[in-house]
Amino acid sequence: MSDDAGNRPYPKQVADRREWLGVLAKTPLGDLEQLWQTVPRKPPYEHLRQPETGLAMVRARAGGKGPQFNLGEMTVSRCVVSLSGEAVGVGYVKGRDLRQAELVAVFDAMMQGPDGEWTANSVIEPLKRAQDQRQTKTRSKAARTRVEFFTMVRGDSF
Repeated sequence: MSDDAGNRPYPKQVADRREWLGVLAKTPLGDLEQLWQTVPRKPPYEHLRQPETGLAMVRARAGGKGPQFNLGEMTVSRCVVSLSGEAVGVGYVKGRDLRQAELVAVFDAMMQGPDGEWTANSVIEPLKRAQDQRQTKTRSKAARTRVEFFTMVRGDSF
């Protein structure tokens, strides 16, 4: 949540929400359930859209830069909740885990409500740190296997 607002065409609130939704969507259900148990005052919520599973088309580019094409479909679960009419939260996650989509939606709504600061400090930041640590560990593990290739020219073959 540390990007300069002048470098993007959308408001800071949208960028912040995009970031925390990304963190929540990438968090395994077990971690979300553990954090849900730590919420001191669990807010009552109602489903505006019941948790459901569907398909989303995944698009790709040839070589990362070429024209887009439809790579295939993937399973996505989604849910929309309302916290006592205060805030509406949405949850989209890859896979078929309906409870994960529901918890993402609830935490999203909590971030927009009066408990937003507590949720940011007690839920989002620890999850973000854990994801960053996992990513750093994966990168360092991959870096150890990196091989440098070079070519030596023999004689006057050029």
